[in-house]
Amino acid sequence: MEVRDYELDMQGVVNNAVYQNYIEHARHLFLKASGLDFAEITRSGIHLVVTRVELDYLAPLKSGDRFVVTVAMEQISRLRWGFRQEILRQPESKPMLRALVVGTSLDERGRAHLPTEIEELLKASVTDS
Repeated sequence: MEVRDYELDMQGVVNNAVYQNYIEHARHLFLKASGLDFAEITRSGIHLVVTRVELDYLAPLKSGDRFVVTVAMEQISRLRWGFRQEILRQPESKPMLRALVVGTSLDERGRAHLPTEIEELLKASVTDS
């Protein structure tokens, strides 16, 4: 990805809230690459929700900076999982942000549960490690 000018704050660096857009987009791409379409999952009655976000801002991104966002998934508890993410400025792969995004899924009644699709993805993530 590349930083766009309208994402900057008055100090000329990426606004802190924009980083969450970057990492959310990367999570959606990760799910899609894993065979899970976020919109399709929602239409089926499964609601993937974020319950906690931890962000460590390491250095600022600036206009025109190119970067990649990494995503690794892990099981946090029986009904929660985490996405460990980094934003790495290119071409030197300098860490700019580290994040842990914790989520769960809710059924149509609003009760937490672990859908088969997510359970399989978590098992594959452990196997890939």
